[in-house]
Amino acid sequence: MQKTLKWKFLLILAFLAICVYLAVSPKDKGGKLLSRLNLGLDLKGGIHLVLQVVTDDAINQEMNQDAQRVAEELKTKNLTFESAKKGNGQSIELVGIDAAQEKDVRSYLESTYNRKYSIRSTVSGGKTSFSLAPLASYLRETQDSTVQQALETIRRRVDALGVSEPNLQIYGGSGKEVQDQIIVELPGVDDPDRVKSLIENTAQLELRLVKKENGGSFSSIDSALQANSGKIPDDYQIIPYRDDTGDTGSQVEYLVVNKLPVITGKHLKNARRSTDSNGSPAVSFFLNSEGAELFSLATEQHVGDKLAIVLDNVASSAPVINERIGAEGIINGRFTVQGAEDLALLLRSGALPASLRVLEERTVGASLGNDSIRAGIMASFIGFGLVVLIMVVYYKRTGLNAIICLVANLIILIGFMGALGATLTLPGIAGVILTIGMATDSNVLIFERIREELRTGKTIRASIDASFKRVFWTIVDTHVSTLIAAAFLFQFGTGPIRGFAVSLTIGLIANMFTSVYFSHRLFDLMLGGKKLEKLSI
Repeated sequence: MQKTLKWKFLLILAFLAICVYLAVSPKDKGGKLLSRLNLGLDLKGGIHLVLQVVTDDAINQEMNQDAQRVAEELKTKNLTFESAKKGNGQSIELVGIDAAQEKDVRSYLESTYNRKYSIRSTVSGGKTSFSLAPLASYLRETQDSTVQQALETIRRRVDALGVSEPNLQIYGGSGKEVQDQIIVELPGVDDPDRVKSLIENTAQLELRLVKKENGGSFSSIDSALQANSGKIPDDYQIIPYRDDTGDTGSQVEYLVVNKLPVITGKHLKNARRSTDSNGSPAVSFFLNSEGAELFSLATEQHVGDKLAIVLDNVASSAPVINERIGAEGIINGRFTVQGAEDLALLLRSGALPASLRVLEERTVGASLGNDSIRAGIMASFIGFGLVVLIMVVYYKRTGLNAIICLVANLIILIGFMGALGATLTLPGIAGVILTIGMATDSNVLIFERIREELRTGKTIRASIDASFKRVFWTIVDTHVSTLIAAAFLFQFGTGPIRGFAVSLTIGLIANMFTSVYFSHRLFDLMLGGKKLEKLSI
């Protein structure tokens, strides 16, 4: 019996030694001690943002593209119409179809767009018009995918910045069915303005041909209209042109460009900071096979024309196409090295599918985080000290059993959090303190049951064995019910609340081991082969 007990204790001590190593050892070679345990936003400092994804932007963009697609398809089928464009509301208006072609147009629309739009027709003046209204299922799917895509884009940007242990999640809503808010928590960020700018920037890259005749640049929108006889053709639009290449500073002008881009950010394979012919910082971009094919074809057909490089609907440069261009190009501008690096990062991570609106912004300073750490550790030590004092005074020598189990519980808790690379938050420290309370409660249940068994006249060993056996399911019940609550907190809570749930969950599982198994073995060790007449409890 004693030999078996010896091996059990050696295994327990080896397990605790591994936990101590995982808790204390540096994460990387040459790193600091305790670096495996990451500190959350409220302890390390950083920024907390609540962003709302403006899903209507994505829906409007999708409908504009569908309207252009309808117009192009009808032209290729030699079906005449007056106009095809997005209406004032959420609809696509197709106007002026001859009665003779109405059936062919209807057949095309129903076969191509019946899963996205409900199609209605009206007849006026012998001509038919169609109105395509988006289906509720299509709107919901587009909104969900927009928010999810925005989350993944933000995640790629944050990862590229090298922020350790960021917390990003879709959360809540704004009175809509769709959860359209994203919580972003970035611990340890020392330049919050730059990070916020990188996150919010949509970074929509488009290459558009400038109108061959009277395309600009112009000093004002009125000048652009006058040069084009007071009306811009339906296939073109006026966009700002920020001339950052001159020596006089930034100057806003205007260009008339094709609405349909030659290529967009979806054709981008990579982007990196480079230099232009003058040695100034610039951004080189590289296209995928589809983008390279489209770019080659467009530049070959428009040698001598201007090509506007458009970022977020603002032209940053409009060079003349001198020859056919293949799979790469360069964006010039008055960039700093950091600015070129940031733009390359944005292009690499992809464009946001919709604009973001900042609903909440909170910056936590590092000094406030240090105060929180000191206060949390102090609260833990005070709570632990009071528990030790009460257990020793009330349960005498048996109380030492509870104290040893409590220390083992904390070692396992910190060790597993280090192994998992978990993030410790201020609520997480509260979870540690609650674990101390739960561990104490388990020991109180066991000790009180031992007292009751001793009063019935049983021997000390029989009383101990019976107590652990009868209290086991009570401890399991209390711990499982708390674990269920912790699971809900982790699933639906934000970063700090999740930190509380993680520390509480690990602490409860550790307590199941220490209070039920380890404590029992300590009693076996205390009794040994001796036959005690009285137990100090």
